[in-house]
Amino acid sequence: MTTNVALPVASLHAVPEVRLLDARAAGFDEQGLRACARAMTDRCGMPHVARSYRYPFALVAWHQEPVGVDLERIDRCDAAFANLICTPRERTRPRALADSDPYLTSLWCSKEALAKALGDALSYDPSRLDSPMYWPDLRSGPWRATLLETVPQHAAWLCWRSSSYERRAPSVEVVGHPVPRLSRTQPIEFARHELRGGSVLPWLR
Repeated sequence: MTTNVALPVASLHAVPEVRLLDARAAGFDEQGLRACARAMTDRCGMPHVARSYRYPFALVAWHQEPVGVDLERIDRCDAAFANLICTPRERTRPRALADSDPYLTSLWCSKEALAKALGDALSYDPSRLDSPMYWPDLRSGPWRATLLETVPQHAAWLCWRSSSYERRAPSVEVVGHPVPRLSRTQPIEFARHELRGGSVLPWLR
């Protein structure tokens, strides 16, 4: 399945390319999935790449400028995890109190994607790094962010540096088994959904 977004010609290279790999289609184990993701980014021809793994899925991205991507499975998040990753302001957000597990997973995921784009995820203290989910219009100076629509019960974020103006968010191409999409309320615009052969899945119409 491929998800395409119609972009103006001037901005074709302004947003990253993103691929979601599903290991089940090829019968890959975790090591095989990682090898496939590395091979894909090795041959993309772009100076900046990012990868994230949550077996059986891998999320990869490449761009002409710094880029970071992260994919996380939504699990139970306890108070210790919240204290580890949240700034004081983020702990008091309404979503943190009402829907804590998806919120904290997405918060962590967004910070991981940003830290990777900044250069080294291990160099940043998440409790001091503001999540890009609260950037106005998901922008901060030359930096951009978006919550990606991938697979149920997962959070996925993409962050990248851009010196160009882009009208639309990046699209995700799914390589492997087609997977049910999430709701359209997330901040990413899709123009069409199609399989490699061109037929459209009923649940994508």
